[in-house]
Amino acid sequence: MTLILGFFWNFDQHRLRAFWRLVLTLLLMAILVGMSQVATASLIDTLEGKGWLPGGGLSPQGYNTVMNLVLTAVTVLSIFLAGLSFDRRPFADFGFHFSSHWWIDFTFGLLLGAGLMLLIFGVELAAGWITVTEFLKAYQAPFWAEVGGMFLLFICVGVQEEIISRGYLLRNLAEGLNLKFLGPRGALLLAYFLSSLVFGALHFANPNASLTSTLFIAVAGLFLGLGFVLTGELAIPIGLHIGWNFFQGNVFGFPVSGTLAGPTFIAIRQGGPAWLTGAAFGPEAGVLGLAAILLGMALTVVWVRRRYGGVTLQTALAEYPRKDKETV
Repeated sequence: MTLILGFFWNFDQHRLRAFWRLVLTLLLMAILVGMSQVATASLIDTLEGKGWLPGGGLSPQGYNTVMNLVLTAVTVLSIFLAGLSFDRRPFADFGFHFSSHWWIDFTFGLLLGAGLMLLIFGVELAAGWITVTEFLKAYQAPFWAEVGGMFLLFICVGVQEEIISRGYLLRNLAEGLNLKFLGPRGALLLAYFLSSLVFGALHFANPNASLTSTLFIAVAGLFLGLGFVLTGELAIPIGLHIGWNFFQGNVFGFPVSGTLAGPTFIAIRQGGPAWLTGAAFGPEAGVLGLAAILLGMALTVVWVRRRYGGVTLQTALAEYPRKDKETV
């Protein structure tokens, strides 16, 4: 009986094993997201039917913004509840030990994403691979309202994807893989690579995706996860995710992982070799984007070295304190 229970329960840590934590968290999130999306859509329909929303109701972009805000809130709530019930750790341990240092790292990530996309745009413009066709391009609303909505959307996407892919998945994989023959360092590195492969695979169904784009997105996952495994916090990954996506789509007019991002400060017509530019998928599927990602990884290492006096894998991400150590 103990052997059977041991397949599900870690007696040293007094909690479920990593695989079952991931399964139950995914199930919890699916249930809460489904319920919240249905409830929110129903509430919006009711408010519009009664004429209680200004302007006769929400625009398509307004509707999407509300749904994404709810999705983000429910994602955070799901991880919070999973942390308390399955992981037995506070929410902050998923990479949210807020402090001035956290926000400085967040700002670095934001500026790094913006700067790398500016570099890609500059190189392609200088090479004659893109043609600027319009400025301050909007579609269905005043430009500033529309682009503000997209910035809010990418904040939501950055928080959602990083808390799931890095904060929860990577950490739980690292703890589950922390076996004697691997140790904390080997487990963290393996979880780092596996979570990045999952991140790439999740983008395979995107419009205009290919095997190349999927592999390059997996490398982008390594880029996004690097700040987490070196600092133990999600500040750099979330800032980087937001800055990269927003400047890619809504500042410089590139497709974002295969989709057009809508309003943009600079509208462009893409040309040049597809293997370099990424063509319809965007820079993430091109060698130029890959080069920017590798440069960004190097700059992240430099930043961490200067900020923290060295570069060290945060092997604590792969370790969970024994119950007896917790109560000492």
